[in-house]
Amino acid sequence: MAAAAAAEAVSRRLGAAVRELSGAWYGRHMAAAECAIRTRLPLVDLVLEVRDARAPASSAFEPLRRRGSLEPDGRRVVVLNKADLADPSETEKWVAYMTKHRSCPCIAVNSHNKESIKELLSVVRLRIREIKHGESDCTGTVLLVGIPNVGKSAMVNAMHEIGRIAAAEKGKLKHAIVSSHPGETRDISGYKVASHPNIYVLDTPGVLSPRFANDDSGPRLALTGAIKGSLLEEYDIAQFLLAVLNSREEYREWENLNQAGDSFSSGHANTSRSHNKKRQYVSDHTQVSVPKSLEVNAL
Repeated sequence: MAAAAAAEAVSRRLGAAVRELSGAWYGRHMAAAECAIRTRLPLVDLVLEVRDARAPASSAFEPLRRRGSLEPDGRRVVVLNKADLADPSETEKWVAYMTKHRSCPCIAVNSHNKESIKELLSVVRLRIREIKHGESDCTGTVLLVGIPNVGKSAMVNAMHEIGRIAAAEKGKLKHAIVSSHPGETRDISGYKVASHPNIYVLDTPGVLSPRFANDDSGPRLALTGAIKGSLLEEYDIAQFLLAVLNSREEYREWENLNQAGDSFSSGHANTSRSHNKKRQYVSDHTQVSVPKSLEVNAL
């Protein structure tokens, strides 16, 4: 109980720090991107709303919510990306909830897994055929939207590559810019992802609303990298992470392991630390290095 209360207190402090920014991340390029997205929403056949599977509620795309009755639920598919970094059981619950209560198809995806992308492409093809009433020689357009750093560009790259291979098409592949830092995509670009019917996906810049629906969203999005780290103190984000971990059952299991590890000699520990400083690990820079047990989607 005390650990949970401490996590709540730290969350409030970090949330206050996010509010003090007054939407500093929402620059002119983001405002222009939102305007361009709103203009294209009525023109496309399908909207893929990409969210972070670790924070499905907080990472919702606000411009779609603000459309109210005009929100294209009938033409929308919610994609929970980075599912490999989230708790599978919690992700399954979110997929079921979105599909049943929001009447919106929902799929969990790992953009770096070919089978996962193939499953996503199958869903997109099916929805386009339904919208186009089974026409095989038509052209479908898909708008890929989401907040910064949910993996949209990595996803469209994978869809483009796998879709072109499946269609046995030749030619140079296009590549969207992929980065661990939010806000790298500045323009809307089209990528062909399927043939028969021809389907093109429009990759768009991430748009993060200057105001959040609730005070819990800010800390969670700071932790997943949706808000630029330079805007907040790393210490505050790290403190929030540790407070959350401290309130979890998994942390106690880690603590027991650490206690068991205390039997090692200090000399061995120093040697190990020295070795770790020298070693360089190959990592996927498109994924935020947050332990699975954090699982923001269970907060």
